[in-house]
Order: sequence, then structure tokens, then C-alpha cells
Amino acid sequence: MTTTTSNYAIVAHAKGDVRVDERAEPQPAADEAIVEIAYGGICGSDLHYWLEGAAGVSILRDPMVLGHEVSGTVVAAAADGSGPAVGARVVAHPATPKDDGETPYPADRPNLSPAGTYLGSAAHHPHTDGAFARRVALPTRMLRELADGVDLRVAALAEPAGVAWHAIERAGDVRGRSALVIGCGPIGLLAIAVLKRFGATRITAADLQPHALELALRLGATDTVDGRDAEAIARVHADVVVESSGSVPGFANAVRGAIRGGTVVMLGLQRAGDVPAPLATAIARELTLVGSFRFNDELDDVVAALADGSLDVAEVVTHEFPARDVLEALEVARDASASSKVLLRFED
Repeated sequence: MTTTTSNYAIVAHAKGDVRVDERAEPQPAADEAIVEIAYGGICGSDLHYWLEGAAGVSILRDPMVLGHEVSGTVVAAAADGSGPAVGARVVAHPATPKDDGETPYPADRPNLSPAGTYLGSAAHHPHTDGAFARRVALPTRMLRELADGVDLRVAALAEPAGVAWHAIERAGDVRGRSALVIGCGPIGLLAIAVLKRFGATRITAADLQPHALELALRLGATDTVDGRDAEAIARVHADVVVESSGSVPGFANAVRGAIRGGTVVMLGLQRAGDVPAPLATAIARELTLVGSFRFNDELDDVVAALADGSLDVAEVVTHEFPARDVLEALEVARDASASSKVLLRFED
């Protein structure tokens, strides 16, 4: 690989301190390819590292490259011959499952591995650098090649779409069933798109922001309701509810909005520690409460669905900024009243 431009990365140094740092060219291991990043999507975790210096219990202790929602092009193939060739257009699966040697977990659900790492995560120390850089070395096992017709801009949504896809699969077969999505941030909107892809017949979207509800309708919602209107939500009687707000009122509304005997998928990550919840109602209605955390091989399904056109997620993107303007991009991304998914465009 030859290049005449310098490498750079988006680095969180501390709370309120995100910088564009010049970086040395990546030095790949034998099983790593060098990917020139085209687009990166700002995730809620990236915002938390910027605003709070932590994402939940993952506390930033050293400078860390942000980003795990990326698309790009292979510019140097892995030396061991594995993975995509030069010129391949790819997205990354950010997870590295790892056993801690003592905590059991299902072998077929590596997303639950206790010592697993994720690109751009401070869950462990040393931290795991992310992929918000012009050029980055990534293990070929992380790379998923895109079909020729898939736009790299849209492909940057593949990772969060994988999160939504996993959540909907956790609910079981939704074809012909009614659904309610509580919280229409980017993940909630992607959940709506996946519900549509899987054949849900009536999809109600609940949010506090009119802007988010407008996007929900474009992505496949058939009805909307104000997230503050608990009585209206209770009248939805959805077979499947996806709670993607990660808030205490959102979970309460998810229970209210579910039909008796229905399923609530807990997708939004609640704050650490104990939170109040209407469990008596959930018990009396025999609701099935299902957790959902990241994803496994669903990224492959998303890549295939983007290629065949059965999953349309382009409307989730509302803003795009040059990566060097990351601070402006972060400010826009934090404003849920005016934005959904904000992309960084990596360029020379």
C-alpha cells in the first residue's frame, strides 16, 4: 500500500475531550487487512464517552479511538491470504468473543461471552480502540464483503441494523403480528425497518419527538403515538413490543402497550443498578420479557438484505459531516429533536 496523505483518528481523551489526532500508518498482523474507512456512524456509546467519559460501567481511563459502525475499502490484504482482496468494499463486525475461564455462557451465543471485546469500547483495560480512522488494521474475521450495488454510506448502518435484527429475532416470528416500538432513535428506527422486513402487519412507533415519528413512518411504521401519552400506548395491545429507549418510563410504557400474553424485547440499555419496573403488571399479563444485547451472525443477514433490497434503512441517516468536523457532528448527534443517525465521512 502506498499513500501520500497522513492518517488520522477520532480519539476520546477524557470527558468532554474528543480530538482529531494524527496517527502513524497501521502496522497489520498477518491476519489483518488495512481498511480505508469511508463512513462511520456515531453511536450512543460514542456520545457517552464524549459527554461523560464513560458508557455505562465502561469508564474511559486512557485515550481511545472511537467508533464501531464503519464501512470502507480494503487497501492492503492480509499477509496470510485470509479475508477480502484489495478493492473489496466491507463493513466490520466489531466483536471479539472471549471466555474468561470461569463464567459459563451458551456456546451458540458468543455475544454473551464474559471477556469479549468490542471496537471502540472501554469495557476492559487496556481499552479496545475503535475504527474511526482514515486507515485502520482490522482482523479479516471481522470483515464482511459488500455486494457491488450497496452504497458505502448506507452500509455504515449495517452494525446498528444487526443490533436491531438480533432484537427482532429474539421476539420470535413476527410475521402477521402487531408491534410497538418504544423510542425511535436510530436503533428504534432500524427495528421498525427490520419489523417491516420480517412481515409485521401493524407497527406503532412511540417517541417524544415529532421528527423521530416522521422518520418512523418513512421506515415502515403504520401508526405513531406520543411517548408521553400512556393511555394511548396502553390501547395499542401489541403482540410484540421493542423497548429501545433505555429509560424507566419507556419500559413502563412497553409493559402497558403489550397485549396479554405478549412479548417485550428489552433492547434499550437501562442505567446501571436497580430501576423501578411494573413487574406486577408483567406477571399478571403473563408477558414474556426478553433481553437483547448486540448481535452474533445477524450482520451477515443484514449485509444480504441490503444487497437484495429487502431492508431499506437509508432514511435513518439525517446528517453527514467530514470526520475532521467531529465536534460539530457530536453536537448535532446529541440533539434527538433534530437528528437521527449522524455519519462521519472520512476523507483525505
